[in-house]
Amino acid sequence: MKVFKAAVVFAILFGAMLSQTAIAQSKFTITGAGATFPFPLIDLWRVKYNQEHPNITLNYQSIGSGGGVKQHIENTVNFAASDAPLTTNEMNLVPDSLHIPMTIGGVTVSYNIPEVPSSGLRLTGENVADIYLGKIKKWNDPAIRENNPDLNLPDRDILVARRSDGSGTTHVFTEYLHIVSQEWDQKVGFGKSVPWPVGVGAAGNEGVAATVRTTPYSVGYVELAYAFQNKMTYAYILNGDGTAFVEPTLDTLSAAAAGAAPSLPAAHEKWDGITINNAPGPNSYPITSFSYFLIHQNMEVSTKSKEHAAETVNLIRWTITNGQKHSPELLYVPIPSEVTEIGLRGLERVTYNGQSLSETQPTMHEAKPDSSQGGGCLIATAAYGSELAPQVQMLREIRDGVLLNTKSGTHFVSGFNVLYYTFSPAVADLERDQPVFKEFVKIAITPMVLTLSVLNYVDIDSEQEMLGYGIGIILLNLGIYFVAPTALIIARKSFATRKKRF
Repeated sequence: MKVFKAAVVFAILFGAMLSQTAIAQSKFTITGAGATFPFPLIDLWRVKYNQEHPNITLNYQSIGSGGGVKQHIENTVNFAASDAPLTTNEMNLVPDSLHIPMTIGGVTVSYNIPEVPSSGLRLTGENVADIYLGKIKKWNDPAIRENNPDLNLPDRDILVARRSDGSGTTHVFTEYLHIVSQEWDQKVGFGKSVPWPVGVGAAGNEGVAATVRTTPYSVGYVELAYAFQNKMTYAYILNGDGTAFVEPTLDTLSAAAAGAAPSLPAAHEKWDGITINNAPGPNSYPITSFSYFLIHQNMEVSTKSKEHAAETVNLIRWTITNGQKHSPELLYVPIPSEVTEIGLRGLERVTYNGQSLSETQPTMHEAKPDSSQGGGCLIATAAYGSELAPQVQMLREIRDGVLLNTKSGTHFVSGFNVLYYTFSPAVADLERDQPVFKEFVKIAITPMVLTLSVLNYVDIDSEQEMLGYGIGIILLNLGIYFVAPTALIIARKSFATRKKRF
């Protein structure tokens, strides 16, 4: 009997060990890249999903829709994100692609006019097109004054900001201009990149937002969430009916998408040409679009194993179902249930080496407490108290607008993320649980954040300059965190020794 009991205990302990080993082995990192348009929402999903599934880490790089599509075609990410559907030519390169609508967003025409400190400048589509064509050069142009007689419009030149990278936001914005302006259609056209007649380029929604925020008398097209997060002022745009100037809000974006579902294609079909831009309706904001996940039906080309593929599908399934409840928190419009069904039916088509993944359930673990408050830069977000803190925004702008513009910077970010995500969630959780530790971390990282800010004020046009500034900043931080304290300790010891002698 004793032998039997010992065997039972051993079996239980051995089973527990196997279980723990299985859990340790079931950790997955899901990589994605692409649109900056939905980045704040994807980053919030990352945090929320990890709370429910601590074994899943999402690493998403907001490099623009063009970069995301390129990586999707090259099979270097598990999924991509784009604000524009694949073109016919792109679809021919990756015919097994699925378009999974994830959210609805709007593009604002944001401005920085000291004399007009609030949102509400009224612009027609023709006004916006003529500003970006270089035909309207001043804020007090008669064409703008006509619809804004009550505003003190200055006699100042308009500085035009636009994207420098391939971008789904650019696709949405220029598609709208091509619809409302025949001259724009003939001279410029639309797409993720276009031959801009005028303007100063900046990378990402973050870059354009930063340019407009810091440059008086500027104007730029910025996704609604970024405009909201950065407390930017934006124009009310004439609706598709030509009857009212509409403010971009969740309700007016939703109105633009209403009724679109019955005419949408299936996830595996062609989406080129699908748009909800300049939609009719008195309350429809006219610069509106879907954002899409792009994944392969044959996931063996983009994931490491069937289990890895299944977890990728489970994550995307969650974002278009339970994850939608988080959309309004960041001014994104949840997709209608009919559009969710398109995504779910698409995910049922996904296979790994011919094996269906539609019935695979996510690996469940004990969920973490809901203590997170967001966080692409987890430690900084916890230290400074908000995803919207200026320090966190600055770190993202440096990553997306500076580092990811060079190969050396991109390699550094990729390698850094692998290391960073091994310890940052634990540090961030400890910060939130221990206020004293949080203040210590804030004091500790502030010098580093200040040194990194240099990258926002220099022009980096080559790999050599990127490496030079990068090495310089690393050496500066080594001096701040190691050399200076060591020198101080040696100096104190030397002073104490001399004091004893006397």
